[in-house]
Amino acid sequence: MAKIDGEGLHRDLPTIATQIRELVGEDDSLPPVETWQPERVGEIDIRIDSQGEWYYQGDKMERQAVVRLLSRILRRDGEDFFLVTPYEKMKITVDDAPFVVVMVDREGEGEAQKLHFSTQLGDYFTLSADHPLEVSYNERQEPSPYVKVRHGLMAKLSRPVYYELADYICERSEQDTELGVWSAGQFFKF
Repeated sequence: MAKIDGEGLHRDLPTIATQIRELVGEDDSLPPVETWQPERVGEIDIRIDSQGEWYYQGDKMERQAVVRLLSRILRRDGEDFFLVTPYEKMKITVDDAPFVVVMVDREGEGEAQKLHFSTQLGDYFTLSADHPLEVSYNERQEPSPYVKVRHGLMAKLSRPVYYELADYICERSEQDTELGVWSAGQFFKF
């Protein structure tokens, strides 16, 4: 995959932000990145670390408005992550998950409750069939919970959110006793 110079997506961050703002519009809606199949493909030196912090050419991106704009055109294809416009697709590096859940709000109780999540970039969604919880375990059998944000993009639950979610864990007995949480009428196993 070649790096694109000159007129490509990554000329500079202000130019990128302007291009994305034109695609996203003022209403901050999500552009249809999953339908865009640009011919021009390259790489850009952007990395998202395991804490959800974005870096451009090794420097932390401090302008959250720019980071939020970039996150709107983020797409996952297989194991790789890309910033996508109708004109080009630029591969970036993601250390773990591109988003981090930083807040959970509980509405209701028991099987009728809904758990609403917010990410570090302002995405807001309800734990549901469309945004399921997945738990993976490392070699020491420590859990790492994730939730689907959109189009295959996941958010890792921050430690404080994980501990708050642990307060909502309950047992469910079908064939075996399972531990998990209820949200939007569904049971999500831990």
